[in-house]
Amino acid sequence: MNRRLILAVLLLAACGVGGWYYYRSTLQQAEASPAFYGNVDIREVVLGFRVAGRIERMAFDEGDRVVAGQTLASLDRMPFMDNLALQTAAIDQADANLQKLKAGSRPEEIEQARANVAARQAALENAKGVFQRQLELEKRDIASRQVFENAAAQLRQAEAELKLAQESEKLAVQGPRKEDIAAAAAALEATRAQKQISQTALGDAELRAPADGVITTRAVEPGAIVAVGTAVYTLSLQSPVWVRAYVSEPRLGMLHPGMTVEVLTDTRPGKPYIGQIGQISPVAEFTPKAVETPELRADLVYRFRVMVKTPDEALRQGMPVTVRIPQGAGDGATTGAGS
Repeated sequence: MNRRLILAVLLLAACGVGGWYYYRSTLQQAEASPAFYGNVDIREVVLGFRVAGRIERMAFDEGDRVVAGQTLASLDRMPFMDNLALQTAAIDQADANLQKLKAGSRPEEIEQARANVAARQAALENAKGVFQRQLELEKRDIASRQVFENAAAQLRQAEAELKLAQESEKLAVQGPRKEDIAAAAAALEATRAQKQISQTALGDAELRAPADGVITTRAVEPGAIVAVGTAVYTLSLQSPVWVRAYVSEPRLGMLHPGMTVEVLTDTRPGKPYIGQIGQISPVAEFTPKAVETPELRADLVYRFRVMVKTPDEALRQGMPVTVRIPQGAGDGATTGAGS
């Protein structure tokens, strides 16, 4: 019986010594590894269509994990396809008009213009003969003055019609102007650009994931009419995952951009994440109320960001975390700050 009592006392003593050493080592590690406090900041993206339309399909629900490039939702494609077909027909029409101008006048058109000139020439000769006869009769006071004036008017009209026919013949021989061909070419390019816009709009009828992440909000349902930019999904990005933390002014010299730190959460305190300090704010501010620190809340602090190198699903938006400098990593910075 005494032997059992002695063993129990020795066991309790050993546990007490071990606990004391563990407490001392933990206290020394805490003193050697300054702690900073903050929250997880996971970036979110509000997704919407670049075109308006009626939603035909919603492929994912809240909580679903998606990968970059995956189709999340789609609009009714029929209006976009109809517009694309219309632009394709417009291109064919503009191209045919350009080719017509480049080809110039057909031989038949030139011959028709020349025949018109000959007809107008004959009409002019006839008008001249009528005018001469009426002029002789008018001199002898045989014809009336009105008939003579009508013959003179017909002569002038025949001369004008001949000149017009001759100019038309010249245009038929020379063909279209360079400016007309250039304008037709520009019109063709404009219709091609419109088709490209229609093709882009058809592609925008599908909403794709910009990066890997998790759907946190599904805002609409199939059948809904959405305008440009209407929120359809909210996507929580898988990476990057940042920690937004704060450091007081006396301890500011312990940190510098590029420093490797440990990020600890309450869910896995013994398994820290490895992170790297990014930006350190150059402007002081008051400690946010959402951050629990041992210091007074009214103390001025500087915000800094830590990028977690290997995040996982355990890190959630707004989760409180503790940022520690690994032992030996901040010695040089601390010494420099105190000198």
